[in-house]
Amino acid sequence: MPAHSPDLIVLRPEGLYCPAGDFHIDPWKPVPRAIITHGHGDHARIGMGQYHCTIQSLPILRWRLGEQNYCAHDYGESFGLGAAKVSLHSAGHVLGSAQVRVEVDGEVWVASGDYKRQHDPTCAPFEVVPCDTFITEATFGLPVYRWPHTADVAREIVDWRRDCGERGEAAILYCYALGKAQRVLAELLPFDDQPALLHGAIAAGVEVYRQSGIAMLDTRLVADQEKGADFSGKLIMAPPSAAGSPWIRRFKRAQQGFASGWMRIRGNRRRRNYDRGFVVSDHADWPDLFRTVRETGARRVIATHGNTDAIIRALQEQGIAAEAFRTDYGGEE
Repeated sequence: MPAHSPDLIVLRPEGLYCPAGDFHIDPWKPVPRAIITHGHGDHARIGMGQYHCTIQSLPILRWRLGEQNYCAHDYGESFGLGAAKVSLHSAGHVLGSAQVRVEVDGEVWVASGDYKRQHDPTCAPFEVVPCDTFITEATFGLPVYRWPHTADVAREIVDWRRDCGERGEAAILYCYALGKAQRVLAELLPFDDQPALLHGAIAAGVEVYRQSGIAMLDTRLVADQEKGADFSGKLIMAPPSAAGSPWIRRFKRAQQGFASGWMRIRGNRRRRNYDRGFVVSDHADWPDLFRTVRETGARRVIATHGNTDAIIRALQEQGIAAEAFRTDYGGEE
């Protein structure tokens, strides 16, 4: 690209900003025009004048943000904002998640949002989008983070539930309410025939996915179970915030597990006092972060959140120009 070419996306106090198109990507402060990559709370916030998003993410955004001024686009559909040509491409993170492709005068930048490369039955697979500059997340940007096959993890969860039943215990599995819970339920479908019992905060998102046609394990509400019900051998799914809450007391005997990429480090499970940790992540692991950069053909990489220092050093060692934007995005949520 020409040496004098201005950056297509820059960091502003409100978030990532495209000057040529006069729009922000996943801003954390109110702006007139926002492109939202997906529905997690650190990327989709109240207060924007206009929300550009994928058609597939609309049900999630309406659930999370209510009715707003949405402009929904199909994957790959090109639309103009100012002098920029924009299109949204699947990120493989959660239902409706997108990368943002921005082209100005033949130069192409892609902002990935959050993404993963593993197969996920609940959302469209990641699409490699060739670009000059790639803005990547680095949530799990350390060599230790390498994901097992999720089908194997699903079998482990079923075995754990059955083992708990033999001991007269419930199996309480904590997982995030958007994306993770639905993926676990979809991955369990081929391996189990026992309905999972859901905390209300999990059930709301599961219903959004069901209405979008996503096949998952059958579920029931914990709140609908009879008083004094026997929960031994049942899989109970709840958000992490339920741990230690009065809601947990109804399960007289239980083991507690957590489904997250953070469980790749055994010390994380011990510190959080979980009986079991199941490694399931909706983000790219270390090898897939590098595979993605390589496949985009990007000559420049900007990391936005996570373990940015490690990935920047490793990319620079490979001869790729790499730097970081310090953003307000969170980790695996």
